Amino acid sequence: MENRKSVERIQNPKSKINMTLAQSPCVLVVEGDESLANQLSFDLKEAGYDPIVAHNGVNGLQYCRDRQPALIVLDRLLTGESGLSLCKNLRVSGMRSPVLVLMARDTVDDRVACLEAGADDYFIKPYRSEDFLNLVRLYLKPDIDISEQLRFGELILDIATRRAILSGRAIDLTMKEFELLKYLMEHPREVLTREQILENVWGYDFMGESNVIEVYIRYLRLKIEDESQKRLIQTVRGVGYVLRES
Repeated sequence: MENRKSVERIQNPKSKINMTLAQSPCVLVVEGDESLANQLSFDLKEAGYDPIVAHNGVNGLQYCRDRQPALIVLDRLLTGESGLSLCKNLRVSGMRSPVLVLMARDTVDDRVACLEAGADDYFIKPYRSEDFLNLVRLYLKPDIDISEQLRFGELILDIATRRAILSGRAIDLTMKEFELLKYLMEHPREVLTREQILENVWGYDFMGESNVIEVYIRYLRLKIEDESQKRLIQTVRGVGYVLRES
């Protein structure tokens, strides 16, 4: 219990968000299979979202620039540019919206490649409407009622904006980078095992060996640490990771 006291929570109840007045979230579907694209669009519209469809990476990239969708769903196998290449280009261009990748194969290598490209999650075919919409709701749920911040030393995590602030410097985070840092900051100085991190950040267990945690720890370190700063996320060999000052 003593460790948790080092993380400050700052709340502002006046910042409550009225989601009922907001427009339906725009969801971009980048899918070359016209039949599947139509099914995805129909299900999203029935669920209350505003879907737009692109059938290739070029059009998908243009729609992202023009519409700034709240969520992007793309197939890994696209004509011309692959879905993972498109995902990488979106992240390089500064797109922060969650990206879900549709995949036909379910191997550890496929999962890691998907996440390394900057995607937040993936959905394994064959397509099932209910399972897919549950995943979409997970990323678009209007569950932010108050402004809250987590603080550990000079590092601040703003829950509402999903940004980190370190020594006054704002840092943009992807969905999974945010969830990982949030989990670490909620358990300061507590050694967290790989199994705990997978279960609480990704919500499921990877089958077999996977380096997805190491990949995202590396992403976070590149963003919140530099040579002049102390290492905040430390590796406990053979166990996992811990957030603490050296």
